[in-house]
Amino acid sequence: PALARLLGEGVRYENAFVTTSLCSPSRASIMRGQYMRNHGIVDNNSPTPDGFRPFSVLLDDSGYDTAFIGKWHMGNADNSPKPGFDHWVSFEGQGNYRPVDAFGRPSLFNINGEVVQQTDYITDELTGHALSWLSERSEAPFLLFLSHKAVHLPFSPADRHADLYAGDVFDLPESADPARRSGPRPMWLTSQNNSWHGSDFAFYSDRSLSEIQQVYYAALAGIDDSTGAILAALEQLGNDRETVIIYTSDNGFMFGEQGLVDKRAAYEASMRVPFVIHAPKRFEGGTVSNVLARNIDVAPTILTLAGLDIPEDYDGRDILGVEASDDNEALIYEYYWEFNYPQTPSTFSLRTDRFKYIQYHGVWDTEELFDLQNDPDELNNLVLDPDHLETLTSLRAHLHEALSSDQDNPQI
Repeated sequence: PALARLLGEGVRYENAFVTTSLCSPSRASIMRGQYMRNHGIVDNNSPTPDGFRPFSVLLDDSGYDTAFIGKWHMGNADNSPKPGFDHWVSFEGQGNYRPVDAFGRPSLFNINGEVVQQTDYITDELTGHALSWLSERSEAPFLLFLSHKAVHLPFSPADRHADLYAGDVFDLPESADPARRSGPRPMWLTSQNNSWHGSDFAFYSDRSLSEIQQVYYAALAGIDDSTGAILAALEQLGNDRETVIIYTSDNGFMFGEQGLVDKRAAYEASMRVPFVIHAPKRFEGGTVSNVLARNIDVAPTILTLAGLDIPEDYDGRDILGVEASDDNEALIYEYYWEFNYPQTPSTFSLRTDRFKYIQYHGVWDTEELFDLQNDPDELNNLVLDPDHLETLTSLRAHLHEALSSDQDNPQI
């Protein structure tokens, strides 16, 4: 009900994507307003580069009260307080859903530099920290960055939600069946169908994909509870209709699309994310925008709302200042191969409002070209279709130009 309220009172961005569908790089893009190749956090193992400055630094310097509560996960094991946040609650890496992990070790938080043991289900405990901090706000403007662990693998809902979707059946998407595809199918994709990230043996679990989804959505119910509690707290403060809430995610998720599970790939289910801006006093609620919204646009949009300039090295833009009818910006997608998850090759893609072009680097494999308008499920690879040769060569050239020059936002 709380997320439904956000949708009903907020602006939903229908074309919302991440530029890299992976935890650390995507979170860094949110914090820095930059593509992965520019901010330098290229996988979940890379340390945070020296001089990494979250957009919160600019708000903090301008008099905002700032808090980060939740999953940082940039630099893997590093959970120390970061620049630009007056208040800090975080944990190492992915954190744990429960106060004790699977090996019987206590789950630990870093609260303003002090190590404290986790005591509750993580979504509830992080929400409690957020509510406590909000209750202390008075006249100063504030930024609260609430960064939940949920719904990350291994999915684990709160006890009260454990059976919420038990017995529900979730059908596989059409593209889960390789026979439904036409045109060349990448060899890596066929191989990955039989791996940890393939829908045939998803996460090497003995549960069906439908049963895994039951647990996924049950864990998401905790996020709904958290959202409702934050909205209620803002109502108590008396500024729930003016405070801007941005609800989004650092990656999408595949449940059988193209025979895959998880993320990383440049297919729609992996790249697409929810993106809602809620502030009923500022923006007309219940509306849908077709403006392209990306993770790299979060920071510049917030800075503009705060009346601050967007740094010149940002790749993103203020999406509130863009009219859908004038928006011809393309999405660049990039993912670098990881040694600990070698199933997915380095992937580069360019997506317009009509076509998507995908190229794989470091492997001998086919490119992909999809007509999203006529083929939203990405079933027909047009890369060998002579009628689309001009489109293919144009998108390939634009992608290479964007990746090899300062033209990070090609207009097409």
